[in-house]
Amino acid sequence: MNLQQPNSNEATRTHNRSKSVCPMSGICTRCIDGCRGNCEVFKATFRGRELLYPGPFGEITAGGDKNYPIDYSHLNIHGYALGAKGLPKGQKGDPDTAKFPNVNTETSYGWTKKVNMKVPIFTGALGSTEIARKNWEHFAVGAALSGVTLVCGENVCGIDPGLELNSKNKVTKAPDMDRRIEMYRRYHQGYGEILVQMNVEDTRLGVAEYIIDKHAIETIELKWGQGAKCIGGEIKVHSLERALELQKRGYIVTPDPSDPIVQSSFKDGAIKEFERHSRLGFIEEKGFYAEVDRLRKLGFKRITLKTGAYGLRELAMAIKWSSKAKIDLLTIDGAPGGTGMSPWRMMEEWGMPSLYLHAAAAEFCKILDKKGERVPDIAFAGGFSSEDGIFKALALGAPYTKAVCMGRALMIPGMVGKNIGKWIKANDLPKTVSEFGTKVEEIFVNYGDVKNIVGSQEIRNIPLGAIGIYSYSQKIRVGLQQLMAGARCFNVDSITRNELMSLTEECAKVTGIPYLMDSYRKEAMKILSAE
Repeated sequence: MNLQQPNSNEATRTHNRSKSVCPMSGICTRCIDGCRGNCEVFKATFRGRELLYPGPFGEITAGGDKNYPIDYSHLNIHGYALGAKGLPKGQKGDPDTAKFPNVNTETSYGWTKKVNMKVPIFTGALGSTEIARKNWEHFAVGAALSGVTLVCGENVCGIDPGLELNSKNKVTKAPDMDRRIEMYRRYHQGYGEILVQMNVEDTRLGVAEYIIDKHAIETIELKWGQGAKCIGGEIKVHSLERALELQKRGYIVTPDPSDPIVQSSFKDGAIKEFERHSRLGFIEEKGFYAEVDRLRKLGFKRITLKTGAYGLRELAMAIKWSSKAKIDLLTIDGAPGGTGMSPWRMMEEWGMPSLYLHAAAAEFCKILDKKGERVPDIAFAGGFSSEDGIFKALALGAPYTKAVCMGRALMIPGMVGKNIGKWIKANDLPKTVSEFGTKVEEIFVNYGDVKNIVGSQEIRNIPLGAIGIYSYSQKIRVGLQQLMAGARCFNVDSITRNELMSLTEECAKVTGIPYLMDSYRKEAMKILSAE
């Protein structure tokens, strides 16, 4: 059984002619000379490298759909009929105090200078993709109002058309970065923060120096990788002039826009777009500590690290080195990734799946802890979209996991809210929305809550995508409260690995979470053997 079907997928806008497909290749069992398409092999015949990426770029996000042997659905959550952990000090658990609305979903991260969040989630890195740029106001305001951290991803300065550099090729002006930071801060409610992610090109351009000098940003993130890909970030550009500009700024641009043959093909219309790629990062221990030290000397109060779906060696390096460097938050992103721009087959086929990687991370953290070494605060990422997944991640990595990083799931409400606004103006609401009303006050169940936060005048300036993200975060918060109350955990720190059971023996072997027929069996036998 193939765990995924190659050679056709909606992400690449391809499909097989036949219902009968070879499992390994994804090619139709009967490939006809004269077929009019549209599998990936067919389309790549005349569009070549364009088939590497989901599309159309700038209008979609994509996520890998490989069906791994085990994932988080192979874990279930325990519910209990007694007990109440994590209640306020001095409060006794009873039916009047242990109510699910009383569950505290707040969390915090940081080595010494903590950041508090209202819900244990935060955004994935929203960087130089077109999706992030054109929807930024919705994402930023929504995260700020929800009281969660917003990650401004890599290459934002490097692709800014308004970027200005000095004689040393360092950033002196970056209007888009300014806009992004100011938008979040305008509606910041005291919970969460905006942090900026760095890659090779960002470092070379002096982005760290720029954001701390101009904006006094407190937290900066180093990036080793992500779950969606094992190469640097990409975007597409559609003009030769833009491609040449980005090449001049130090990026890898393919096909080479300076090549006369490529330029001719672009003018002829054969080449319609260029790819901008970031460079591969290279890490080594002493260099990592040196960079952390350099950033601290610049004035950053917190330094975080984002790493991808690498194997056990790199995972151990990330955890051990983060411990020694006193990293404030280590985010571990598993496969399959979701992204606004990554090679499709890479998204499908590279890296350790989330559950396997996170289970290993929990094991490695415990090893360091037993040695008396402090474990940095941990966040898990890689395919989460609902409160049950968040609970399971917090429990699997307990007590080290403090939050879950959510990529596409936190972007979608921003885009949906934005589009509802467009549909209202065009008097073109789909039935899926209009069944709840035709005005924003009727459609958005949390409109009144946001209005209460910002005031009756400012609500007019709040983008509807932000209200969408706030509504989604509240769904996550209340759903999490319910699950936590059922597990008798009344704050995030009280969640333990004991709150989980494995549905299969394979899951138990990988995670160390007991098989459900073994979980609490000793306690059950003790009760049965009592007089």
